[in-house]
Amino acid sequence: MRAYDNKIIFAGPVGAGKTTAIGAISDIEPVTTDAKASDMTLNRKGHTTVALDYGVLKLDEDTKVHLYGTPGQERFDFMWDILSQGGIGLILLLDNSRPSPVKDLQFFLNAFRDMLKIAPLVIGITKTDIKSSPSIETYAGLLEKFDMRPPIFEIDARSREDVKELVLALLFSIDPGLEG
Repeated sequence: MRAYDNKIIFAGPVGAGKTTAIGAISDIEPVTTDAKASDMTLNRKGHTTVALDYGVLKLDEDTKVHLYGTPGQERFDFMWDILSQGGIGLILLLDNSRPSPVKDLQFFLNAFRDMLKIAPLVIGITKTDIKSSPSIETYAGLLEKFDMRPPIFEIDARSREDVKELVLALLFSIDPGLEG
């Protein structure tokens, strides 16, 4: 299988945990393209991804999943299309502590709509310990309006087990016959 045949994309707004999630689950030292934040991102964190994050998850001796994290800033949206090419699925991370995570959801569903026509989606909600609402039910209700029913999880992007749960849910969406 060619490398891009096993490519999962991590997307979401700045600070949602994409770089952290890839770092938590990657079996190699992740490649990151962080730069010092210089715009409104500085209010959320000191550094931000400007091109991509990259990691590898080894499922077994012969099977690898390549993990690509997109920049969260809209000004780098050209990278979203580049990185999405050949992706087998999208993991969308949403930061529940942001001012309007529901708008973030709508924005990223629209931004990745072409990919989502052919690839499954899994959603991870981060920072629910900081702000508990909106709830998973709120997100699920909104997604139902788009005729979408992806798996949705509250996760800690620092937790290998939580991120593994997202990846496995995505892989099961692709092939329900996979064994754990």
